[in-house]
Amino acid sequence: MTDTGADRIARLNEFVHRMNSVDRDLSHPNVRPKDASTLILIDRSGAVPKVLLGKRHARHKFMPGKFVFPGGGVDRSDKRMPVATPLEPHAEARLLQRFHHGSPTRARALALAAIRETFEETGLLLGVRSEASSVPDGPWTAFAREKVLPDLRALHFVGRAITPPGRPRRFDARFFTMDASAIAHRIDGVTGPDAELVEIVWMPLSEAKQLDMPAVTGVMLEELESRVADGLRPDIPVPFYRMLRGSFLRELL
Repeated sequence: MTDTGADRIARLNEFVHRMNSVDRDLSHPNVRPKDASTLILIDRSGAVPKVLLGKRHARHKFMPGKFVFPGGGVDRSDKRMPVATPLEPHAEARLLQRFHHGSPTRARALALAAIRETFEETGLLLGVRSEASSVPDGPWTAFAREKVLPDLRALHFVGRAITPPGRPRRFDARFFTMDASAIAHRIDGVTGPDAELVEIVWMPLSEAKQLDMPAVTGVMLEELESRVADGLRPDIPVPFYRMLRGSFLRELL
C-alpha cells in the first residue's frame, strides 16, 4: 500500500467516522474502564497476510456471535510471569503514555495478558522454547509444562481504545500484534460449542474486514494493515481512540 498524504488523512478520517457512526446505548451509569489487552496474530508467510479471529458464542451477553481477536482483562499473575525477552523500548514507552499510575511492570503485564488470553481462548502458546524456574499458578503453568517463555520483543503495539462512558462494560484496551511464527505449541480442544470462542479462523485482511465484528475491531484491522505496509517499524506512533464530549477522537501516542 502506497499512500499519498491526502490518501492517508482521508483514511484516518474514515476510521474516526466509523467509530462515531455506531449506534450505542450510552445510558448506563458510568464505570471506570478496566485495563485489557488484545492480540492480533498475523501470518505473513504467504502472498496475502492473514489474521486470526474467533467467533464469540451466541449466548454471550457481551458481543454475542461477533468475530473478535483473543483478549481480556489483566490478571495479577501477569505481573509475575517470567519472559524470554523484555518489551521493545518504543512499545514500552508508548504503553506508559497517558497511563494513570503506569509503570514498566504494569506495561509488561498488559503485554503478557494478551499472550495469556490468546492461550486461554485458542490453545496457542506464543513464545520461544525455554525453561523457567517458576511460574504463577493458573494458565501460565501450561507454558512451563511445554517449556515456552513469552517473547515480548516480538510484540508490536498497534493501538489503544477506551470504551465510551455510559456503556455497561468499559475497557481501556491495548491492541498488540505478533507474527504467527511465534506459535511455539498448540493445545487442541480449547475452542468449540461450549467455549468462549466457538471457532477460530485465519482470514486474509481484506476478507476479515467483511465479518460481523465490533467497530473497534474493524478499525484496528485497518490500523494494522497500515502498519504492516510501513514495515511494522517500532518507531511508528500508536493511535489512541477515546470519546470526548460525545465524539471519538484519534490521538497519537
